[in-house]
Amino acid sequence: MKCKNHPNREAVTFCANCGIPLCSDCAEKSPSGKTYCFQCAMIYSVSEVGTSIVDKREKSEGKKKHKKKKWGAFQYFVIVSCVLILVMGGVIIFGAPEESGKKIDFANNQRVFLFMVDSCIKRYAHYEGEKYPEKLTDMVPKYLPMKKEDLHHLESLLYQKDPSVGYRLSMAKPKPGEMNIIISPKGIQYSTPTQGGA
Repeated sequence: MKCKNHPNREAVTFCANCGIPLCSDCAEKSPSGKTYCFQCAMIYSVSEVGTSIVDKREKSEGKKKHKKKKWGAFQYFVIVSCVLILVMGGVIIFGAPEESGKKIDFANNQRVFLFMVDSCIKRYAHYEGEKYPEKLTDMVPKYLPMKKEDLHHLESLLYQKDPSVGYRLSMAKPKPGEMNIIISPKGIQYSTPTQGGA
């Protein structure tokens, strides 16, 4: 079997979440020993790491305030760049360990959920002959690993098949003041929030 991202290379493993074939360059190992594709590794690391990044940032800001010597803009730039590079590198390379039995909080991670569902639609199209599902529940559980009690979260997304581009996926009710993301096979579009008025 060939790697999904590199058709000229043999697959050596499969993603533990979505099951796509991966070559050794595409496989991301987690600390728990599981292998993920890049998208699944990012989804799990974002959903698991979220608050620890904020805590680290607050601690680093607290340490900066205690130092008596003044630093210039360059020193701040170097420190912030290094921290961001280390944090993102750790997230990309190692990911977050998957805890058994822990549920993903779809309600608080709507944008992550939106991109997760989009990758499932693309996986569905890949394995179903470039056809898109009629409705999102058609992908459960084969392409979208969700339990029946979590299917109500799909109502937070707006999915439409579109003959001109294939499909359109967006959040049904974006948070006030947030830009809405509209995903299609052609790419990502952003729509500005509408102001309430008569």
